[in-house]
Amino acid sequence: MPNIATVLKAEISRVARKEVRTEVEALKKASAQHRSAIATLRRQVESLQKELKRVDKRAAAPAPAARESQADEEGPRRRFSAARLAAHRSKLGWSAATYGKLVGIGGQTIYNWEQGKSRPNALQVQQLAVVKELSRDDLLKRLEASATD
Repeated sequence: MPNIATVLKAEISRVARKEVRTEVEALKKASAQHRSAIATLRRQVESLQKELKRVDKRAAAPAPAARESQADEEGPRRRFSAARLAAHRSKLGWSAATYGKLVGIGGQTIYNWEQGKSRPNALQVQQLAVVKELSRDDLLKRLEASATD
């Protein structure tokens, strides 16, 4: 015959497990809802950070009207190519020093540009563009004029 104490103890533990199970289920539901809310908040934060980066880039870049006025003042934007510079100089058959006199810089600087060790600034790129557009005769006249100066 079972002892009343053991029966009572077994019944208490069964009821306690049942109560704990209902409480744990409620906690699991709350935990899942919190995880879902956290994931939603993370997505919102990421999208806001992306938007902030876009706004910062727009603020850092000059306005389109300002860029157009700069382009009007400077002329068209030119791109520099070391290979094209070397090809033009070799086509003319001139040394880097001679070619540098046309632009108003040293021969070593021309050589460094061609080797990719340095790059010209915007004003020098414009000067190179002017030199490239001139004919060989005009370039020879410029060289003679700079030699007499």
